[in-house]
Parts: sequence; structure tokens; C-alpha cells
Amino acid sequence: MNLINKKVTHKLFGTGSVIKHNDSSVEIHFASENKKFIFPDAFDKHLKLHDQADANLLHKIIETREMKQREDEWKKEEELKLQRKNQELRLEHEKLMKSHKLHLESQMVFWCDTEEQHNAFLEWKVFSGVIKSGNNKGKPNKPSRLHQNSAVLLTALDAKMPEKDRRILGVYMVKEDFFGKLCEDGTVPAHSKYRLQLTEQESDQLLSWGYYVAEKSPKKMSWNTGKYRYFDNLWMAQILFEIVSLKSDPKEQELAQQFLQHFCKMNQISKEELPILNRL
Repeated sequence: MNLINKKVTHKLFGTGSVIKHNDSSVEIHFASENKKFIFPDAFDKHLKLHDQADANLLHKIIETREMKQREDEWKKEEELKLQRKNQELRLEHEKLMKSHKLHLESQMVFWCDTEEQHNAFLEWKVFSGVIKSGNNKGKPNKPSRLHQNSAVLLTALDAKMPEKDRRILGVYMVKEDFFGKLCEDGTVPAHSKYRLQLTEQESDQLLSWGYYVAEKSPKKMSWNTGKYRYFDNLWMAQILFEIVSLKSDPKEQELAQQFLQHFCKMNQISKEELPILNRL
């Protein structure tokens, strides 16, 4: 709005007229001197426009500006609340990470159905399934053993093939800051670097039952329910060791080697400990 030459009154300086103004300041010529004021704030407290129509319009501008300021302050406060909440979650997460003790079976072997075989490598994550009974029926399974040292072994069984022919499709370390006990949605995301997909020829040479053994029934190869099983850290290290030897592409072999080294470091495993397994 144009306020040039508009008459105003100030409690101390008396009557004057506007000679300059912009979005942040206004200059008034009074009888004795010129004075600068903050615009439009001064019209809310110190200055009064003589023209009532201009005064009403300016009042709406001030009102809109104050509403915007209150909205900005509210947003800032909400952002601070969110930052504080995230900070609390980070501190809780760091505390749990520091107090975590390695479990001897903190690796996951996952059953990929037909659709999941594609999505697992496209999105590099799996869903742990839902609880089938009890008070928490329908809620996602919480993969509580998984931690920074954990890897997820992706497997599949071709249609009409016996369970003993379940193939290993690939493997990934869990995301760097993943903590299974805090996983509420059942999603297990992959590490930003350590993730490997096998070719069909490589997969045919790595059958999961050559490594994964059911503790209670070591000679029984069955998987009737559930999306995943936990298994031994050493077995996962052995699988990674064999993937290194299977990879012929230099870049993939180098990544597999780095994966193995990282895995062994995270699980405090030396290469001398790797078992020589008798495949079933």
C-alpha cells in the first residue's frame, strides 16, 4: 500500500506525514524533525493514520503478519520438540547399542516367496511377517536378535521342489543403525554397502540346508511356518567365505571379500574359526 503524504499522529511528536516507507521501515516528517520507525509495527503501538480506510487496511496487514509470526513460532516449537524427541531416541538407541552383547545365533535365514524374490533385491529389505496367535496376533514379528553384527540370508524354494533343494539367493548385512528390539514394523533394511546377490548358477551351488541345521532336529529338513529362522554366526561366516570363492567378477569378489571381513570383525570371528561343514 502507498502511504506517501498520509497524515499520522504520534503521542510525543504530534502530527506528521509519511515521506518514505518500505517493507521494514517508515519515515515521518514532523514539525521539528524526521523520524524513522519499524514498519508496520509502529502503527500498532505509536502511530495512528488519519485516513480510516488506510488504517483498517493496515490493521489487516498487521493482523496477518502477527498470525504468520505465531504460526512460524508454533512450527519452530514443534520442530524443537521433534528434535528433542529424536535426540532422546538416539540416546536410547546408543545406550542399547553399547550394552548389546553378541548372541551366538544372531543371523537370519529368510524365506522369499515369488514376489519377495524380486522386491528383496529391488528394495533391499524384507518383512519379518506377522504374529499368528496370542495377544499380539496380527502385529509384525519383532526380529529381536538382529543387530549391527547380523546378516540376512535370502533363500527360496522352486515350485514342487523338496525342501532340501532350497537355494541361497543372496545376503546382506542389516542397516548400520538397525536394532531388532526397537523394530516395530517388522521391516529389516539392508546395509548401505554390504549386500550381495547371487547369479542363478552361483545360487545352484549354494543350498541353504548345507549350512542351516535345525537345532532340535539336525537331520530333518522342514520349514512349514514363519518367514525366518535364526542361525549360527559361524555358519554365516562360512557361507560368505564360499560366496567369495564363487564370485568370478573382480569387483563382486572384492565386495564379497570386504563383506566377509566386516562380518567377521562385527562378530569377533577369526578366519581360523570357520568350520568345514559337511553338506547334507
